Amino acid sequence: MARDMFDDTLPDQDVAKGFYTKYEPKEVLGRGVSSTVRRCVEKETGKSYAVKIIDISSSLADGTSVRDQVLHEIRMLREVAGHPYIIELYDVFESTTFIFLIFELCRRGELFDYLTSVVTLSEKKTKLIMKQLFEALSHAHSMNIVHRDVKPENILLDDLYNVKLTDFGFATKLNPGEVLFDLVGTPGYLAPEVLKSNMYENGNGYGKEVDMWACGVIMYTLLVGSPPFYHKKQMVMLRNIMEGKYSLDSPTWNDITDVPKDLISKLLVTDPARRYTVDDALRHEFFQVLHAWEPHAAVTEQYKAKLFDPRRVFRFAILCVRSMVRIQRLKQTPEPLSVPMTRIDPYRSRVMRKVIDGCAFRVYGHWVKKSEGQNRAALFEYQPKTEIRQMYLASVS
Repeated sequence: MARDMFDDTLPDQDVAKGFYTKYEPKEVLGRGVSSTVRRCVEKETGKSYAVKIIDISSSLADGTSVRDQVLHEIRMLREVAGHPYIIELYDVFESTTFIFLIFELCRRGELFDYLTSVVTLSEKKTKLIMKQLFEALSHAHSMNIVHRDVKPENILLDDLYNVKLTDFGFATKLNPGEVLFDLVGTPGYLAPEVLKSNMYENGNGYGKEVDMWACGVIMYTLLVGSPPFYHKKQMVMLRNIMEGKYSLDSPTWNDITDVPKDLISKLLVTDPARRYTVDDALRHEFFQVLHAWEPHAAVTEQYKAKLFDPRRVFRFAILCVRSMVRIQRLKQTPEPLSVPMTRIDPYRSRVMRKVIDGCAFRVYGHWVKKSEGQNRAALFEYQPKTEIRQMYLASVS
């Protein structure tokens, strides 16, 4: 029988002397079905790490032992080690009932939690996160390793909000020409070929392309705050995935430019042979657009050829400052919204949209798929989380 990992007790120090000799465990950072993650401090250096304490005394549903799966993940992590956007495994300790994995500490937590707090990300932030994620996958794919469970919960953020791809438990290394048929991953991020390979006898299997589909789902979610295929009925969601049924034309996309939309449409392609590879994605225009502070080389040479005029430069600087002040004031000016329009279509305003989505996730604990016509009445079809309801009842009483 598996030990109870949901209390605050630590494994017996007699069976894990190596870990306790080198590290001092601290507060709990998170819990899983058979694991607990704590912050720990290396006694010699005082540096903080994250230790994942895994109970290996149980077995998985398919009969595989937890220990075998953990050892497989360790092998995968060592294969892809050394990349700046992949979680670094520093140390491993094993006792009779537990395995201790020492990882670098990512203080900002999961990308999923960060997205929950901000609802949506700007195109600029989305570009930074997706570029780092693609570079991490490019490193893994170059070794013929497919992750198979790419999702915001498996993407950690360090102090500088840099991506750290983690959880390689489902990852596997492909031999030349090999395809996979296992149904593994998270439903909302499964690629169509994964479902078809398990629903039909003539399924063709799948490969590294499944990671790119998951990236399309993530990028979509980062920009508008809700996943493309979510439905409260899982069978409907899976059918939408197999048909590639999603929308880039709803009001939530009004503020998004065409370039990121184009990249998403190249990733969420049901035919894996036509889907963008990780290298195709990194070459996409979304990551090639120059910033305002990165002028083209020809323009730079043109300016270099001109004589330096300090009075002219100073005048130009003053104009820039005045322009930036006006733009900043304009940005802070709230979008005009009439009461009649709010009653008819509250989801039309970006400010209202973020408030609605944030409240919906806090109350119901998951994304609420927007139905056609942006009918938010679907919110009331769900039951609120118990603790939120209790807080509300306590406040009114």
